[in-house]
Order: sequence, then C-alpha cells, then structure tokens
Amino acid sequence: MPKSLMKLAVPAVVAVVSLGLSATAVPAGAASMPTFTIAYEGPLSGGNAQLGLNMQYSVELAINQANAGKTFGKLPFKLAFKAADDQGSASQSPTTAQELVGDPSVVAVVGPAFSGATKAAEPFFSQADLATVSPSATAPELAQHGWHNFFRVVADDNAQGPADADFINKVLHLKSVYSIDDATAYASGLVKAFDNRAQALGMKVTHVTDTGTTQCQNGTGDVSEYGASATAVKSSKAPIVFYAGYYCDFALLVKALRSAGYTGKLMSDDGSLDPHYVSEAGAKNANGTYISCACADLTKSVAAQPFARAFKQLAHFPVGTYSAEAYDATNAIIDVMKSLGAPSHITRAAIVKGLAKVTYKGLTKVVHFQPNGNISGTAVYIYQVVNGKIGVIGLAP
Repeated sequence: MPKSLMKLAVPAVVAVVSLGLSATAVPAGAASMPTFTIAYEGPLSGGNAQLGLNMQYSVELAINQANAGKTFGKLPFKLAFKAADDQGSASQSPTTAQELVGDPSVVAVVGPAFSGATKAAEPFFSQADLATVSPSATAPELAQHGWHNFFRVVADDNAQGPADADFINKVLHLKSVYSIDDATAYASGLVKAFDNRAQALGMKVTHVTDTGTTQCQNGTGDVSEYGASATAVKSSKAPIVFYAGYYCDFALLVKALRSAGYTGKLMSDDGSLDPHYVSEAGAKNANGTYISCACADLTKSVAAQPFARAFKQLAHFPVGTYSAEAYDATNAIIDVMKSLGAPSHITRAAIVKGLAKVTYKGLTKVVHFQPNGNISGTAVYIYQVVNGKIGVIGLAP
C-alpha cells in the first residue's frame, strides 16, 4: 500500500508535512494558545499499510474535531497531529519511537499498532514517561513488563485466541485444526492461546510457524513461497486452517491452498480483517473465511454514523479495522488533557497518570484501563467473507 501523501503548494506547509504534521485548520484566536502534539505510530507503508491508515485518519479526525470545539467544547490549547511510520516492524519501531520521544511537543502517542513494534518501542516510551495508547496491539506479554505508560483499548490475545478455538469447536463442530503463525510477536502470542484452548477442548492440533514473506513487508507478495505449506496442509486432511498473522501473507497462503486443491475451512484474526485480504486472495478463494477481532462492528450503529461519514470525507475510504478504536484512544487522551485544567498542567507524566484512572465513553466501549494497561472488557467478534464482502456474524461463544 502506498503512503498517504498530500500535495500542497505552499512551501511552509510542505515543510510541516515533511515532519509528519497535519495541516489542519485551527480555530480563531488559537494562535495565542499553547500547542500540544498527539502522534500516531504504525505501518503507513509496506504490504500491511492499510491497517495503519485505518487508524491514522481516525487520530487526525479526532484532533480536527477537538480543535474545532466539536467534541470537548472550547479547549484552552490547540492540538497538532504527527504521523510516524514504523512499517509495523520491530526493527524500525525503536528508531521511530526515539524520534517521537525527541520531539518535545509530543505529549502522547496513539499506537504503536503492531505488537512486535510495540514491544521493541515501549522501553523508549516508558523511559520518557510518554503515554502510548494502542488501538490494536494484542500480545498478552505487552502488559507484563511493568510499563506504566502503556495502555490499549482492545482485549488481548488471551481473550481472542481461546474464543477462536471455542468457535471452531463449539460452533463449527470441528475436532482438528492446522494452526499456522507468521512468527511475529503478535501471532506467536495469539496462536499459543489458541492452541492451548483447542487442546484443552480435546481437539487435534497440528501447528507450524511459517515466517511472513519479505515481499509482503516491502509491498509485493509472492504466492510461490507458500507452495510447500499448502501441500503440507492438504496432506494433513485438517478440516480447517487457523492463521495467526496479517492479511498480506494470509492472502498468499490462501491462494496457494486453493491452488493446491485444499477445500477445508479457513480462519484468521484481526490482522486479516480488511477488504484487501479479499482483493488480494481473490473473492472466490476468500469466500467463507472466518475472521475474529476484539473490535466492534459499528456498521449498524446509529451513533457511529457521523464518525463514519467524517472519516470517509477525510480519508477518502470507509472506516476499517480499528478505525473506531483509534478514534476512542485519541479522544480518551484529549479527555485527560482537558481534565488537567490549565495548559501548564499538561505534561507527559500528567497524561500517563490521568490515563491510569480515565473513564471515557467512546464509540466502541467505555475506555477504562486495568492497572497493567489492559482495557476492561474482553468482547471478541466473529466475521465472515460472503460474496466477496466481510460482514459480522456476532460475538464469539
């Protein structure tokens, strides 16, 4: 996926964009107000960039609306937005984190988006007392390092993995599964929780690790890299494949599976919950795929429609996976900033302390965190691809 680019003629504005800042309108009289930056860190380029773009525009939208007085009324400060691309990579995210830490205007970060990138970046954020609120990083271990600045607005994989196994066993009534993970920190934690639950249910589990392709990270995929895996899966006669990873590689695997003649069922996770999975795998191959996510489906929510319309107007594509969660994460941060009163009270440390006790009613849930930074609540939803479209089935059992 390409980076989101803005073509602006005014040199001064171009300079701002080159630093990752949005050129958003500021209310009249705001020039005399102090300015604080909320950043977003996630994959904005590479093969899984769409997941990051789904979140980036939500953060930017929340900031725009706050500056306009639409969400919190008139604020005694103005907000700026900064986008930071880590490509979802654990090797890139430390550099990205240090750049954000080194910008004194950045008072909080929405993200990082991917679990591996979060694990690698958090030590730098924690040392700087800089709050991070992830809309999507679900690896359980992230809440076990004692990072006081770390928060997330989604349930972790210890909720999602078992729910996936329960769905396969209790709803699909299948007794064996071929589980695959892509070796990322996110997938490893998810598949462990899945396998443990499946085995506890008496299911036969065949598990392999199939490292994600370099081509996907670079934005190009090669289905031939999954030929051997597809052959092994078909030979196993497993009635279903559970894939823990992201949509680019899952699409390649599915194409290889169908080409090899595998006719079993398919299931993946929130990393695959994007229309690009369907388009890259091909609707014929993707149809019937089950996908789980600890994220709410807001397509039928009347309250969410203004958000969906405003998002599409800004991003020029519909809301996607974790768009609403990123919006809630940003607004929870702004709510804390407002509660601090005078702008002089707004510091990185104060925002961290405020988030530890915040209760903010968002679109997806009431945002309230446990002492380890995990969100309170563990709802997991099941989606399915039908006629080339991803739609929600309902809550996992």
